[in-house]
Amino acid sequence: MTELEAIVARHSVRQYEDRPLADDVVATLQAAVDEANEASGLHIQLVTNEPGAFGKGLAHYGKFRGVSNYFAICGPKGAEAEELAGYYGEKLVLLAQTLGLNTCWVALTFSKRAAHFELAVGERLIIMIALGYGATQGAAHRSVDASKVARADGEVPEWFANGVAAALLAPTAMNQQRFRFTLVHPGVEGEPMRVQATAPRGIQTKVDLGIVRYHFEVGAGKENFIWA
Repeated sequence: MTELEAIVARHSVRQYEDRPLADDVVATLQAAVDEANEASGLHIQLVTNEPGAFGKGLAHYGKFRGVSNYFAICGPKGAEAEELAGYYGEKLVLLAQTLGLNTCWVALTFSKRAAHFELAVGERLIIMIALGYGATQGAAHRSVDASKVARADGEVPEWFANGVAAALLAPTAMNQQRFRFTLVHPGVEGEPMRVQATAPRGIQTKVDLGIVRYHFEVGAGKENFIWA
């Protein structure tokens, strides 16, 4: 399964089988976590066989069941870290999908006190991602029309449309899809086209922006543009 195929196949799942992750799967995920931390400066942690964080209380309110594995995405305070959390977290989410796993981004409905993660000085827990073998494969969410999240003056290349389509399949907080991609044509012949990605202030919108930026790159192809 390619990343683009994973984008299409992946849906949020809140209920999981009582089944431990295979050793080779854990090793693959941990290697990806180490790589993401090195690239981003975040402190992402893979936690396995730990049912406490989603065992009761808020987790039941969020309709979670059987969650004993998760990514705890930690890092410094600020919008930049939140966007990086979304970007590299979604990279891990799509990898998990290719490995036959299911996931769900979780901002509030878990027990922070019961969760197992470590914080260095100046760090905070930004967000969590539930992980495991889903009891179902989840269901697709409704998306807004591409014209509401994309803007381009002049001819629209196919890669840009493909990137927007992939971004619209991304998970966002409460499915709010509050982001915009703007295509900037170069003023000088031979220069690459630029894409600007923005999101307004709001609940988890910076995390969402990181997620949709990663989806856009997969759909559009990073070789076709540079970020403005």
